Amino acid sequence: MSKSPTQSYEDKENGSRTQPAAAPEVSPDDVLVERFSFIGPVLTKLFASGVEARGVERVPEDQRENKNVWNNLLMWWQVIPLSVNTVLTTLPIGVLAQQFFTLTLPHAIATIFCFAALGAVSTSFIATLGPRTGLRTMIISRYSSGYVGCTIYSILNILTQLGFSVTAVILGGQTLASINPGTLPLVAGVVIVGICSLIPCFIGYNMVHHYERYAWIVIFIVMLMLLGLGGHAGFDINAQKAFEDKGKALSSDILSFGGIVFGSVAGWAPVAADYNCRLPANTPPTKIFLLTLFGLFIPITFVEIVGALLMTITKEEYTDAFANGGTGALLGQVLSPWKGGGKFLLFLLSFSVIANNVPNTYSAALSIQALGRPFAKVPRFFWTLVCFIAYTVAGVAGREHFAEILSNFLAILSYWTAFFIVIAAEEHFIFRRPGGPLGGYNLDDWDTPSRLPLGIAGVLAGCFGVAGAVVGMAEVWYIGPLGAKAGAEFGADLGFELAAAFAAVTFPVFRWLEIRYTGR
Repeated sequence: MSKSPTQSYEDKENGSRTQPAAAPEVSPDDVLVERFSFIGPVLTKLFASGVEARGVERVPEDQRENKNVWNNLLMWWQVIPLSVNTVLTTLPIGVLAQQFFTLTLPHAIATIFCFAALGAVSTSFIATLGPRTGLRTMIISRYSSGYVGCTIYSILNILTQLGFSVTAVILGGQTLASINPGTLPLVAGVVIVGICSLIPCFIGYNMVHHYERYAWIVIFIVMLMLLGLGGHAGFDINAQKAFEDKGKALSSDILSFGGIVFGSVAGWAPVAADYNCRLPANTPPTKIFLLTLFGLFIPITFVEIVGALLMTITKEEYTDAFANGGTGALLGQVLSPWKGGGKFLLFLLSFSVIANNVPNTYSAALSIQALGRPFAKVPRFFWTLVCFIAYTVAGVAGREHFAEILSNFLAILSYWTAFFIVIAAEEHFIFRRPGGPLGGYNLDDWDTPSRLPLGIAGVLAGCFGVAGAVVGMAEVWYIGPLGAKAGAEFGADLGFELAAAFAAVTFPVFRWLEIRYTGR
């Protein structure tokens, strides 16, 4: 592969190539003001007030955060892995263990631990690529799958982040409406939560970090209160024992629920580098990996187990509340002994979904920009408005079908994220390793199609990943042949496992051939 006009060098620490000295980058603020000169004064005021101008452009080393590395790492841990999962949205995933799969609490907890750990490891690897490259996650995919592959993954990621946002605004709206039943329509609750989610992600990176840094503290305390009040109502660990399946049917339930748990964690992989690409390039990857790992695993398992525990309360008023109003109504019943104080906590819980929704909207906007140069030329904050409209309208339309949307969405999500992670990992450890066939990342080529891979290998491996998902999946609307053989009446969902396996076997072969015949 030919070099860029200025000689590149190999960063021995992180295996990335970059220019030792380059002309100072023109400010993204100035670029956008000049490009949209007819509204230049408006844009200037927006940027001066703190709205982020940078979109998917690479963050050069001299524009990274220059504070103490440990402080940066701590903020990263508080912002994304910890804050976005210590929220109301994570709780219904634990509820699904009993609602759809009739698992007893011990089996639910074991499944949550195992599959959450697998998802956390996968996502933590992707997070380490942010400081190394200074690029957003979807742009990094160009180095394994080219422009075409990046476009495909970006479309999938847009749908993923919008799907997360839809479930968040529905649940937040449900919870708001349950504070004083009959006074606030569910539609209004969905819209209110959607609008409140828009503001931080419209402003951008810094506002996202400031908001998320502290949002988790209050909600963690509220979750502890839920545990206490739920325990007072009476947890019955054996509540589901009479309904739990046996033998092959039980393994089917565990595998299918496990796929949902994996999707809830690995769903952050396609955005994991978006929020630490401004960390110094010499940030230790091991620390990023471990902080992300524990920052994901601890809050997700804790909150999902709280959800599973609440489903073991067998008192009639609690089961009726869930049957009539879903998770939001169940929470309202759990907090009801505290009367006005309980309603205030319910209010806090309903708005906790903002912490989850903000990165969804922010990264969906970045993924739209990653579709290609025409999209990248439009300011990121404009795309956040488009995303807000899309997920709010979808939330209003699907407000009565939260559980079905959540279970199907997270299962399907796990399929594509599984092969996306595998392809990124094999590209990094096999082909981009120091001394490997490509010897690192030429980071100046991030937006130059002629110097990036054609994407044939990445796209073909992704197609094989899809094939693996199709033969292994077990959904209400389709059961693949291998999924059917692995399970009982409703099959066992092996979609994400086979998607990862099929891509893992085929990508190295296709990529080696691509490098052999194209040199990139």
